[in-house]
Amino acid sequence: MNTVQVDIVTPEKKVYEGQATMVVAVGVEGELGVMAGHAPLVTPLKIGVLRVKNNDGEQKIAVSGGFLEVRPDKVTVLADTAELPEEIDVARAERAKELAEQRRKDLKREDAEFKLNELALERAINRLKIANRR
Repeated sequence: MNTVQVDIVTPEKKVYEGQATMVVAVGVEGELGVMAGHAPLVTPLKIGVLRVKNNDGEQKIAVSGGFLEVRPDKVTVLADTAELPEEIDVARAERAKELAEQRRKDLKREDAEFKLNELALERAINRLKIANRR
């Protein structure tokens, strides 16, 4: 089966580098699957699970926004944050989730702070989902 080079980077580091038979990401318009030879594209990413599939299985990575660039021979993810399951501090993610849930009760939906809090909650839930799949 044909493979495509995959690089996942954040402003701080390279999180993943390797070959894949398929990459599945959550774009702003929905889930997107990419294989070798895919048409070029660039799309913004939502908070979600990025899946890198190869002959050895599947690597799941927690991604919090960024961009996915696809070329026929390479997939590059420029992520705001990206974490492998073993890198996630579960206790910290649980505290962040609890704090966001508590703050949610005190904020008004129309406030900008409410929207920021919802994003923090979504990031914490995504991190916990990945960490619990180890």
